[in-house]
Amino acid sequence: MHAGVRYGLLLVAGLALGTGAAVVQLRQSFASLGIENGPWRTAAKVGTKDASVATRATVALRGLLALPEREAIYFNADEDSAGRKLSGKCSYRVSGGAMDARWWSLTLYDAKGYLIPNRASVYSLGSAALAPVEASNWQVDIARTRRGTHWIAMPDDQPFELTLRAYHPSPKLLAARGSVTLPRIERTECRT
Repeated sequence: MHAGVRYGLLLVAGLALGTGAAVVQLRQSFASLGIENGPWRTAAKVGTKDASVATRATVALRGLLALPEREAIYFNADEDSAGRKLSGKCSYRVSGGAMDARWWSLTLYDAKGYLIPNRASVYSLGSAALAPVEASNWQVDIARTRRGTHWIAMPDDQPFELTLRAYHPSPKLLAARGSVTLPRIERTECRT
C-alpha cells in the first residue's frame, strides 16, 4: 500500500476515534460541567453565549434546548444521594422543599437524555402540581406503579437520569447553585 494512502487511513481513523471518544464523554451526563451539589450536577452559563465549548457541546448532544440561566438552571442527577447509579430495577423517593425560583420541574429521562415512553404518560412533576401546604416539604415516588400522592413512572429496567429545572431563579440561587439545599434522591427498594 502506498505510504500516502496509509497515512490518510490513519488520519481518518484517528479523527473518527477522537470524535467518537469526545461524543461518548459529553453524552455521559452533566458531571463534566463542573458544579456539584450532592447527586446533582450543573454548570454556569448554560444557554448563553458565554458558555464554555464543553458546556455547549454537552447541551447540543443531549438534545436540550437550554434557556439562558436567568430563565432556568438545569440540575442533572444520574445517581442517588448515596452515590449509587439510578436504575429502573429500583424504586426511589425524591424529597425536597421550596426552591428560590418562580417554579420548578423534575423530569425522568433515559441515559441519552430522552423521555422514556410509559403507559401512564407520566414523565415529570412540577411545583404547580403541589398543594400550597406541600410547597416546603414535598416528595415524589419514582416506580413502576403509582405510589403516594405524586409519582413519576419508571417503565423498565434501564438506567435513567433526573433533571431538575428551576425556572426564573433568584440571584441568590444563581450565585449559590453549588451549595443550596436540593432534593434528596433515596432508593426505596430494588428487584433482582
